Amino acid sequence: MTINEYQSLAMRTLNPALQKRDVLINSVMGLCGESGEAIDLVKKWLAQGHALDKAHLAKELGDIAWYLAEAATALDLPLEEILQGNIDKLKNRYPEGFASEKSVLRLEGDL
Repeated sequence: MTINEYQSLAMRTLNPALQKRDVLINSVMGLCGESGEAIDLVKKWLAQGHALDKAHLAKELGDIAWYLAEAATALDLPLEEILQGNIDKLKNRYPEGFASEKSVLRLEGDL
């Protein structure tokens, strides 16, 4: 499955009653909520002595992917375009791979 196929298949479960504005709002709120659920699992593992529940974390990561696809859809963008843009940005920022000094000393306008 390609990224854009995932987006298309995932969006079959998008609420058709929502207007595009509401889809964007729902997607960003969903990303925050699901990211919170993912970090809570990691927190319990790191700070509370729980075993890392990889299966549960994988499900939360899947939910994060769904909301990312929803956000891309709300913006009328293929998910592949968003992911490729991120890779292009990272290649430009870290042409030789990650370097702490490039992370700390960013160029003006480097988002």
